[in-house]
Amino acid sequence: MHSIGNSLKDVKVEFKKDTALDVSDISIKGKQGEILNIPRWIANVLESEKHVEIQDVDMLVELKQAVEKEKMLGQFDLSTLQVQHQADPHFYIKMKSYMNGLHEKDYDKVESMLNTLLRTRQTKIIRLADASKLTADISQKLSIEEREFYNNLHDNSSKFSKTIIGNKK
Repeated sequence: MHSIGNSLKDVKVEFKKDTALDVSDISIKGKQGEILNIPRWIANVLESEKHVEIQDVDMLVELKQAVEKEKMLGQFDLSTLQVQHQADPHFYIKMKSYMNGLHEKDYDKVESMLNTLLRTRQTKIIRLADASKLTADISQKLSIEEREFYNNLHDNSSKFSKTIIGNKK
């Protein structure tokens, strides 16, 4: 569900063949060797048919940087998930897409590193969500999935506390 927004964003592609596409209100024309930005969902289709090669960000570099930032910040501060030095709420969606193109051996290594990042961030999010509602500052540091996780945790924590303590007078 969250991947729809990412699929609508443009991605850079290099045309491997002369290609002309005109469907409904979408018109894409590219000559062999030409580089254009087109919506990711179209790029995925054209790449599967060997018409283009997607020129995507090296998500392994982004993942390594994210893991290092989380370690440096300690156990209470969250870093902002970034792609190409910009906050990116689709970080995990892009990571998953990147991983789908890897061979099994490489996939396992990247998955292990991603699990390290996930466990570290989950621990921090659990502490923060238990303590307060989602603030704008924290929200901009989180991915779409993490925001949903944070809000669910906060709601469940609040309900649990009310069950034990009751409502304030």
